[in-house]
Amino acid sequence: MKRKLLDILACPIDKHYPLELFEVSSENEVIVDGALFCTECSRYYPIIDEIPVMLPDDLRNKNEDLDFLAKHKEKLPEKIVKQGRPSHLD
Repeated sequence: MKRKLLDILACPIDKHYPLELFEVSSENEVIVDGALFCTECSRYYPIIDEIPVMLPDDLRNKNEDLDFLAKHKEKLPEKIVKQGRPSHLD
């Protein structure tokens, strides 16, 4: 995901803007892996292989979300890993 995309992205649930960015890995101005976080509703949206996955809760894959969190739990903040919506690690 190109960093300048942050200027136009809002939470698809409550339309909150801006979203917080947490980078896991990046190359130049491109975020390869990371997460976007809505401070209004506490939802996170993973960035996987440069693509932000910004789906509503009912279209998200819980197992994929949990795998993403487990893989990056050391580099993401607790508010995403332990408290993020729609799924989080216990």
